[in-house]
Amino acid sequence: MESPFKADILSGKVALLTGGGSGIGFEMSTQFGKHGASVAIMGRRKQIIDSAVSTLQSLGISAVGFEGDVRKQEDAKRVVESTIKHFGRLDILVNAAAGNFLVSAEDLSPNGFRTVMDIDSVGTFTMCHEALKYLKKGGPGRDSSSGGTILNISATLHYTASWYQIHVSAAKAAVDSITRNLALEWGTDYDIRVNGIAPGPISDTTGMSKLAPDEINSKAKDYMPLYKLGEKWDIAMAGLYLASDAGKYINGTTLVVDGGLWLSRPRHLPKDAVKQLSRAVERRSRDSPVGVPTSKL
Repeated sequence: MESPFKADILSGKVALLTGGGSGIGFEMSTQFGKHGASVAIMGRRKQIIDSAVSTLQSLGISAVGFEGDVRKQEDAKRVVESTIKHFGRLDILVNAAAGNFLVSAEDLSPNGFRTVMDIDSVGTFTMCHEALKYLKKGGPGRDSSSGGTILNISATLHYTASWYQIHVSAAKAAVDSITRNLALEWGTDYDIRVNGIAPGPISDTTGMSKLAPDEINSKAKDYMPLYKLGEKWDIAMAGLYLASDAGKYINGTTLVVDGGLWLSRPRHLPKDAVKQLSRAVERRSRDSPVGVPTSKL
């Protein structure tokens, strides 16, 4: 699809993306690069990182990859410093690394719960913590005009509750809280904007294949407000909006990109049946004596 943004909207910027070698993270890496940014990606699997960097470079994108685990502070520190050494600055940090699997609460071990919390929430804070001095206004490699930008990839699971996702729901609730608190503190102190993106079900991703390979496509699409799955491109475009000057006055918000799915529930009655029922109630109401409830007739 053709981007609605100018090709140079991120020109001169340097972006570091955790989980940037696959799925949503890789699409964001690609689109950030296509719109002028130099891109550094971080991930645990060297083969995935190397392949992603090769693809990005074949598109004419200035890209580099670093192996590392967001759960390890020493890895986070090394990758951030390596990005600075390679590109000379850091403008955008995207925390897209995540862990997920379906499991009932009673079958989930505390260690399994902790693992997802460590990747999603602790890992997000760790990367932000290590990147701070390079993102803040007047920090190393930056001038005193403005600070950088942080984007945290979240979810909508915790807005109500989700079956077999207690670990991810808790982790993403923490990510949203991290986003708001850092936006308050670092926006005030360092002119750093911190925002989030909460994707809905996105086609052709590992998350979809692991969590809902057939069910979403068959049943849930019937009650999605837009009747379709999202695309990785949709999340990347939201990222471009928030990371660029188009979103320069947006801070501390998590943008839901799910077509309105989190608002929806399965229809209990077909639309035509609702119309018939409504008209019947209206007729009874018109024919009722004034002041007498229809239920008493």
